[in-house]
Amino acid sequence: MTRATWVLESDVFPDSHSPLRAAVRDAGHRLVGWSDALWSDGLPPDLGGTHTFFHGSLGNAARIHDELDWSPGSFCNTASFCCSAWYESARDWLLHADWRLMPANDFVASAADVAAAIGCTDRIFVRPDSPLKPFSGRVLDVAAVTLKALDHGFYFDDESLPIIAAPIRNVAHEWRFVIVRNSVVAGSAYDAPTRSAVPDQPQSEAWTFAQVVASAIPSPADVYILDVCECDRELRLLELNPFGGADLYACDAASIVRAVTGYH
Repeated sequence: MTRATWVLESDVFPDSHSPLRAAVRDAGHRLVGWSDALWSDGLPPDLGGTHTFFHGSLGNAARIHDELDWSPGSFCNTASFCCSAWYESARDWLLHADWRLMPANDFVASAADVAAAIGCTDRIFVRPDSPLKPFSGRVLDVAAVTLKALDHGFYFDDESLPIIAAPIRNVAHEWRFVIVRNSVVAGSAYDAPTRSAVPDQPQSEAWTFAQVVASAIPSPADVYILDVCECDRELRLLELNPFGGADLYACDAASIVRAVTGYH
C-alpha cells in the first residue's frame, strides 16, 4: 500500500471531515491539519511530496492547485469546471436545456431580451460561470436585474464577470457523487436548505444515472464531484464541482479514501 498524506481543512466541513479523518487513519495514511497560517509561516518541507491530497475550502483548494507543486495535491483546476467548459458536452443530461453565457454587465443591459430568448417571462435564474462562485446562484426579477442584485461590489468587482442565465427549474431532490477516473465511488442524498444528508447506494436510480453521465462526458479531472437532481420526475445533471473544495455530505469516507488514494 502506498502511504499518502491527506491535508484536511476540517473546520470548513466539520460534519463530513469527522468520518474522513477516521478513514484516513484507518487506512494507515498520514493526516495533517491545514491552517491558513501556513501561507505566511511557510509549509513544512516534508508536506508536499508525492501522494499528497488536500480537501477543504474552495479558495484554498484553488490556490494550492495553482501555487504549490504537490502531487496530485488539490483536485481543483477551476478552468475545467467553469460552466462554459462542460455545459455543451453535458447538454443531453443537463438540468437547463437552454442558457446564455455572457458578461454580467451585458446581461444587465439586455436582461429582458435575454429572458425572452430563452423562454422566461418575469423571472430568470442566474449563476456565475466560475466554479469559485463569486456570487451564489439566484432567481431574479427580470425588471430588477442590476449588478448590485448579483452582489457586485461585495463579492466581486469585475463588471464583465461571465455569468450563466437560464430558465427557472423546480428541483425536488438532490444527490452528490464522488467520481474517480469516470467511476462513481461514493454518493449522498442531501437536502440543500437544511444541509441534511444520508448515504446513497450503488443500486439507486440516482447512482446509476450519475454513472451514465460520468461515463459519457469528458472528465474535468481524475477526481471530481457530480451533482444530480430530480426535476419534473426525471433525473438531471445539476453541476460539476472540484473535489478539493466540495462538501462530501454523507458520502462513504472509506470508499473515498480508498479510491482517491489509489486512483493513479
